[in-house]
Amino acid sequence: MGRFRRRMYDEYSQEFSSDERFNIAYRKVKRIKGFYSHLRIYIIINAIIIVASLNGDFFTKGIHLNGLSEWHTYSTAFYWGIGLFFHGMSVFGRDLFFSDDWEQRKIDEYMKKETANNKWE
Repeated sequence: MGRFRRRMYDEYSQEFSSDERFNIAYRKVKRIKGFYSHLRIYIIINAIIIVASLNGDFFTKGIHLNGLSEWHTYSTAFYWGIGLFFHGMSVFGRDLFFSDDWEQRKIDEYMKKETANNKWE
């Protein structure tokens, strides 16, 4: 645990240590931060791989784009992207597509439409 996180946790843990909502929110924020760190590393490493695949000596011959058309240039990004997708799904879960109140909002929406359609009866 980093110094900042440890200090923040120590400051607030005594105030909220009995509050389960704080503990749940703290764990959720740590998981989201872990996902964004994973995403950042994914982008950096794959950018390095793509730049390294540009065959040629930039100063004498110019850049040759031969390496960009080969599968192995993108295979790391593809397979790692699958893992990153599942990491995102484990962090954001069903909230990404269907939040907890999604069903209630849809029911309300359809009830309002039905009421608007039957307003002359």
